[in-house]
Amino acid sequence: MSTAAPTLDALAGSRGDSAFRRLLRRPSAAVAGLVIALLVVGTIGASVFAPYAPTALDVDSFFAAPSREHLFGADELGRDLLSRVLYGGRTSMIVAFAATLIAMALGVVWGFASALREGWIGEILMRVADTLMAMPVILLGLVLVAAFGASTASIAVILGLLFAPATARIARAALLGELRSEYYLAALSVGASKVRIVARELLPNTLPVLVARATLVMAEVIFVEASLSFVGLGVQPPDTSWGTLLQQGYSNLYRSYAYPIFPGIVILIAVLALNTLGDNVQKVLDPSRS
Repeated sequence: MSTAAPTLDALAGSRGDSAFRRLLRRPSAAVAGLVIALLVVGTIGASVFAPYAPTALDVDSFFAAPSREHLFGADELGRDLLSRVLYGGRTSMIVAFAATLIAMALGVVWGFASALREGWIGEILMRVADTLMAMPVILLGLVLVAAFGASTASIAVILGLLFAPATARIARAALLGELRSEYYLAALSVGASKVRIVARELLPNTLPVLVARATLVMAEVIFVEASLSFVGLGVQPPDTSWGTLLQQGYSNLYRSYAYPIFPGIVILIAVLALNTLGDNVQKVLDPSRS
């Protein structure tokens, strides 16, 4: 009986499984991944895990301290804070995922175009990116949100656009390193097109940098959205997010210490977990950084 040679798909799958196992063997990556998974599952499944409806009022629990009935306490209307953190996290996660997708898609195309079209076109693209990066993200976000509205969709689009220039510069730097490699020059010498080489070889080789960037963008989006909501230009009622809960809690800090603490802790944990996971992903996919 003859033994069939492994297919390219099988080899690619085994490499992916190996990278995933190496990632899980790193304690910090495993903990960060577990935390992110719990946050995603908890927020998406808020209707299942939340002990109360987010708008359920309890006139006997105004500013209630953490207890068995209300693990995170209650707000100024007696609404359960744990339930509101879970439902608010759903909005924060939606904004983070949508903005990250926009930033990565636009940034990768922008950066790759600049790297492949060296000369005045590439120079103009990077100077535009540098100009936009020179402006503080939060300040520019405040201006754009005030101009175009503070709906969840507009905030996601605005934040995605704001983080695209930095993503473009990182993508350009990653691709330039690959364009100077011997295998790229060899592929060009045998007549392979640039588009095919980029899609089949260069893009996969830049994934460590891009994946790490995506996790960093997601963490930054969560932080900036919370900052915008804290000054009243983020997610607007009746919707809520971690940032709006933090802002409302800060306004009632002297009536309930738990009100701002728990949303703030969740934001901190989410940002730290995403940054930790991104750093570990890059080290696993790019052994030279280990």
